Amino acid sequence: MKQVRSVFLWTFGFIYFGIFSSIAIILTFIIPLKILDPFIKESLKLLFKVLFIKVKVEGNTNLDKSKTYLLMSNHVSLFDVPLLKAYIPIYFKGVEAHHQFKWPFYGWLVTRLGTIPIERDNIYASMRSIRKANKILNKGTSIAILPEGTRTITGEMQPLKKMPFMLAKKAGVDIIPIGLSGLFKLKPKGSWHITPSTITINFGDAIKSEAVNELSIEELRDEVELSIKDLVTEP
Repeated sequence: MKQVRSVFLWTFGFIYFGIFSSIAIILTFIIPLKILDPFIKESLKLLFKVLFIKVKVEGNTNLDKSKTYLLMSNHVSLFDVPLLKAYIPIYFKGVEAHHQFKWPFYGWLVTRLGTIPIERDNIYASMRSIRKANKILNKGTSIAILPEGTRTITGEMQPLKKMPFMLAKKAGVDIIPIGLSGLFKLKPKGSWHITPSTITINFGDAIKSEAVNELSIEELRDEVELSIKDLVTEP
């Protein structure tokens, strides 16, 4: 039963995402990304609904649309990025692993949306990506990044990488910690089974730019890690 259900959900999900991403890619040539963003968000919210995944939104969602933020969350599942894109209530650009840009439809879409590729195993390429992200922040567009660098294989949060906090120090903007819960049960790394369930995206209070500037990279990393862990309601 679990296998049959997963085959159905993957098939239906791929068909939906293929149609949505094809339309979205075409629209990126016509409509400015910031104006197109509500369509992207609503389409991704609908994706979760058609896959029978209930999403709960909690915490501090009252983000100031006139401000620039660095948004950071734990990294659990393939569904993390669509979830963040759908439910973060402001326009932002993401940072994702470079190999994902080679995926059909998904890679084409994130490229057109201005997502920044990062090579985790290449320090020089990673630094170029961080500099690009910093330029985007300096121009007033928020950035979302997953500071663990890769998905957990145990359900437990992994130690955070240092480089996202080098970006935070350079940019000097408020950090919004976000905790994702329930996604390991939904679809853990290494398994192709999808188990429709309730997942939660929990927004924490901002770590103000003043604190970002005052703390060392290591202190800032530790504070963000604790904040995200406090927002995760289950492994």
